[in-house]
Amino acid sequence: MNYPVTSPCVVILAGGQSKRLGSPKQLLQVEGTTLLERTISAAQELGDGPVVVVLGAHAELILPEVIQAGIEVILNTDWQEGMASSLRAGIRHLEARHPQIDGILFLVCDQPFLQADLLQRLINLQASADLPVAACRYGDRLGTPALFHQSVFSLLLDLKGDTGARKLLEGMADQVAVLDFEKGIYDIDTREDYERLLIYKNNL
Repeated sequence: MNYPVTSPCVVILAGGQSKRLGSPKQLLQVEGTTLLERTISAAQELGDGPVVVVLGAHAELILPEVIQAGIEVILNTDWQEGMASSLRAGIRHLEARHPQIDGILFLVCDQPFLQADLLQRLINLQASADLPVAACRYGDRLGTPALFHQSVFSLLLDLKGDTGARKLLEGMADQVAVLDFEKGIYDIDTREDYERLLIYKNNL
């Protein structure tokens, strides 16, 4: 089977509660823009494909940040289940609205070093490797950004809970093209994480 994704859509998973942080991480400012704005900008640089933002917790606060041309916003009413519910919501929306798609690139909005060139490299890697999945590696784990060919959508739709696609990636490792993203390990779960990020950025 040929797996190259020729018209990827982007789904940004932004429905989390940010419980440990105490406020929506999507709206944290880094270098003058919110984490969510930075992620949307990177996604839009890829081209004209659909960019979907999945909201859940704090949707009423975040929505004003994503009302802009070219962005499709959906509300995941099952956000309390965890990230898997946002994955499913994004897939179902795209299958209904854009049935021609052959792959989805999933992003989260708390990876402050995410850039469009990394996303393009991931897309190119998936095409050249001719594997159904391409994912980033940081530390000793695979995770987002991750690109999935439509042939594995059914596996994503079967996911439950708050694990996202990580267990799926681990279980099908021989079918995953891997791109190293060392700075992908920097995410923001707590206020301390955010403060460390700002200090690091200021010292660059």
